[in-house]
Amino acid sequence: MMNIPKGKKLILFDGVCNLCNNAVLKTIKLDKHNKFVFASLQSNFGQETINHLKIDVTKIDSIILVEENYLYSIKSSAALKIAANFGGLWKMTQLFWVFPSVIRNFVYDFIAKNRYNWFGKKESCMIPTKELMSKFIE
Repeated sequence: MMNIPKGKKLILFDGVCNLCNNAVLKTIKLDKHNKFVFASLQSNFGQETINHLKIDVTKIDSIILVEENYLYSIKSSAALKIAANFGGLWKMTQLFWVFPSVIRNFVYDFIAKNRYNWFGKKESCMIPTKELMSKFIE
């Protein structure tokens, strides 16, 4: 059974995607209230979580936000919910909620589909530094 630390939100991400890894590092930097923990989709914990939530990763292979009571958001909705926690100019991203998810996810899927070509891919998942290790569940 998956065990997300109490009071935290879990971000599952593609651990071999350069864009995704950079987004995780940016999220850690902007997470002033220490709300997020992370696991790669490829990790044992990520796989266990995906199986528990019965998520089809052939359709969702980039970002999943898991909140209290194992409610989860995917794609653009996950990205917007994460950005809502940052404050400052990041609050402006909440304007994108006016667009239906089908439109937001069309743009999201276009970027996700091309992310390896545009940003590259690692041979293996990112290994967090000692300072960042507490933010990751493996």
